[in-house]
Amino acid sequence: MNTFTYSICHPDKEEIEYKKEIISPKNVLEIAKNYPWIEQLKFSDSLGQESIYYNPSLDFTCVQNQRSFCLTADYNKEKVLEFSLWYNRPKNVKIFFGLLGRKQKVVLDEIWSIDFQMSLEYLQYFVDGEYEKIENLFIKK
Repeated sequence: MNTFTYSICHPDKEEIEYKKEIISPKNVLEIAKNYPWIEQLKFSDSLGQESIYYNPSLDFTCVQNQRSFCLTADYNKEKVLEFSLWYNRPKNVKIFFGLLGRKQKVVLDEIWSIDFQMSLEYLQYFVDGEYEKIENLFIKK
């Protein structure tokens, strides 16, 4: 079973809060489901633009393979909660159009305008190690 660490980006804090405890997959999902996303966005709205450092975010990192998955909250045009998803992973990339073979490189993929339930579904894939399902999301964009 994989274990995880996580960090929190608070709207009003320049420094990212890194949690030191190691958590289980179940804890990852509980933290994401129970995080006060809307309250944090409302708090962010109450701040002056110069006082906002981040949108509310939770970033989970797998201790065993260092892949990470981040949920970042925002409102859409109708003021409905939505997320951008950020996935940091190793990927084989072609060197010089593939003429010199391939090399493994760490890449960060992101996608925007994902609803809360779908975000939790992809977080579930992440904690279950179903990385291909996550990667397919980024291929579709």
